[in-house]
Amino acid sequence: MIKNINIKNVATYDNQGVQFDDLKKVNFIYGANGCGKTTISNFIYDNSNPKFNSSSLVWQNDFPLKVLVYNKEFREKNFGKGKLNGVFTLGEATAEQIKVIEQKTEELKAIKADEQQKRETLDKQKKTKDELENSFKETTWTKVFKKYETSFREAFQGSMHKETFKNRLLQEAESNYAQIETFENLKEKAETIFGEQPQRIDPISQISFDRILEIETNDIWKKIIVGKADVDIAKLIQKLNINDWVNQGRDYIQDDTCPFCQEKTITKDFKSQIEGFFDETYLNDIKQLKELKNEYHSLTQNDINQLNTIEANQKSLSNSKLDIDKFSAYLKTLISQNTANNEFLINKVKEPSRSIELISIKEQADLVVELINQANSEIKIHNDIVTNYTTERSNLIKAIWKFLVEEYKNEISQFNSKKNGLDKGITIIDTKYKAKIAEYKTLDAEIKHLNKNVTSIQPTIDEINRILKSYGFLNFEIVPAQEGGFYRIQREDGTVAETTLSEGETTFITFLYYLQLTKGGISEVEVNNERVLVIDDPISSLDSNVLFVVSTLIKDIIKQIKEDRGNIRQLILLTHNVYFHKEVSFIDGRTKTCSKTNFWILRKNDKVTTLQSFKMGNPIQSSYELLWQELKSEEVKSTLTVQNIMRRIIENYFKLLGKYGDDDLILKFATKEEQEICRSLISWINDGSHSINDDLYVELQDRTIETYKKVFKDIFVLTKHEEHYNMMMNLTKETV
Repeated sequence: MIKNINIKNVATYDNQGVQFDDLKKVNFIYGANGCGKTTISNFIYDNSNPKFNSSSLVWQNDFPLKVLVYNKEFREKNFGKGKLNGVFTLGEATAEQIKVIEQKTEELKAIKADEQQKRETLDKQKKTKDELENSFKETTWTKVFKKYETSFREAFQGSMHKETFKNRLLQEAESNYAQIETFENLKEKAETIFGEQPQRIDPISQISFDRILEIETNDIWKKIIVGKADVDIAKLIQKLNINDWVNQGRDYIQDDTCPFCQEKTITKDFKSQIEGFFDETYLNDIKQLKELKNEYHSLTQNDINQLNTIEANQKSLSNSKLDIDKFSAYLKTLISQNTANNEFLINKVKEPSRSIELISIKEQADLVVELINQANSEIKIHNDIVTNYTTERSNLIKAIWKFLVEEYKNEISQFNSKKNGLDKGITIIDTKYKAKIAEYKTLDAEIKHLNKNVTSIQPTIDEINRILKSYGFLNFEIVPAQEGGFYRIQREDGTVAETTLSEGETTFITFLYYLQLTKGGISEVEVNNERVLVIDDPISSLDSNVLFVVSTLIKDIIKQIKEDRGNIRQLILLTHNVYFHKEVSFIDGRTKTCSKTNFWILRKNDKVTTLQSFKMGNPIQSSYELLWQELKSEEVKSTLTVQNIMRRIIENYFKLLGKYGDDDLILKFATKEEQEICRSLISWINDGSHSINDDLYVELQDRTIETYKKVFKDIFVLTKHEEHYNMMMNLTKETV
């Protein structure tokens, strides 16, 4: 069955179009000529035509059936060529053969129903699965992607859409065995690896303070260095504590003149005692003292220069691993300590007899070395990353996805459990569904084979001729053509009748041919195919007697469809004839609605077709009632349309009364405008007044609808027929 038709951007249908929702087994569509009925039947017949690109048609369970369309094109196509294709139906078959075919056809229907039920169950399971996957997709996007997008965006490359992200997360849950790391650790790595591609950093030069510390702890700094004690002059020098003063003065003794008093007091013996006091031990100590002092100064100065260079270089690096603030503080203290120690050493050299204690730079040196070692460790890690960037980046991405999977593992587990259950169910149902399709095809082929043996075109000839004679068409009949498989229409004298038939006769015989086609097929294998019928205005040129015949034949089809007999599954009937619509849609005097039937009305206003649905309620009772319904409809907005409807109502109603002349009614209105409008509405009551009306019709077509409606009502009020007006407009005493 067809479930839905949406037609737009073709003929009188604009870009909004119309939509037939929830089509039933039997569907009645009423519409005046030119409102787009044939466009609908043509679309159903061939929706592949490019002009219908904007339109759509939906089949129940996506299972299309054969469509047989009766419309003007059908009549021209089948009657215009001078002969009709033969229609195969059950012919010279025994009762037993027919019974076998009927039994197998019923079996085929049961299989088809079971197949459709399984298809519906399968579609329902697939829909549930789609909803599950869509819900999971939305929640993972919100709770995972959006939450970590800022931190791990680089790891999400290639999965930046909802569907691909969901699929990647499920894939990682299956195959990712990376070690689980903390968010903080992953974020820190991501800042290094996912930023600009890291460049190698040169390690910081190592600084050694070992020799400096060794010099600092030498005993010589505390040793009191003095001359030899057993020399006569020693007692005086030591008593006066002038060792360093005398020692410095030795450098100034050039001859026998004393460098202190400038008298010739320097004797050989005095020189000998002085030299004896400052013996070799003293001189060696002084030598060592000077050497250590110079070495200490050189080493510390060299290290300090290196440290200053390190400080300057590291400050200039944006990616320095050195804690530069601490380093600068430690270096400043170290320099201060070194300055103090250099002062101590200078004084010691000047006065060797004094004992000094140097400030130990060990603590600051250790702190500086520790900072450098820490920085070099981080530099090594960084450089290892640089060396193995691709590998490290890949490992980090795996670690990030593992972290995400671990954090969302409960939701992933629940999703997989539900999805696996649905997949198993879908597989089972799909297997059964395909088995039913295969079973259907096998039985269908068997029925078609049986039909070939028992079908014939002769029963169609006999049935059409029977109906023609039953309804008074005695001067022609259907006969087999000389070419096998065709019919011809022949007069009693044997002449071909196609070219001499009236339009009504042609319409009637082609409709009878169409009805036989709905029961059989052009070939033997089509006889039992399920089908949908679309009938568009089958009585356009028929008299009232034939109209009754056609409606009776169609009502028989409707009855079979509702009772699910035969192979016709659905009927869509389009007509402009009120009487035919009323006759063919009549159920009985007691039953007003049927759940297997829907009604629609097509209207064309301002060259655009619109649709009104009435569901199971038949909107058409008679042409006169239809005019009132059109008048009440909010969809009728054209002044010309409303005026024409009112004129037809007045003509129909007041013709029955027959006692009102034009002037009698016109003069009851006070204003000239109302009199003119009244004249335009009642001018059809009496013959011969159309010329006046036509002028007014053109003159007054721009009047507002409200003005026409007021005058229209007043005609009934002034003629004392207000009750009839209220009844037809469904107005109660409370609403009047």
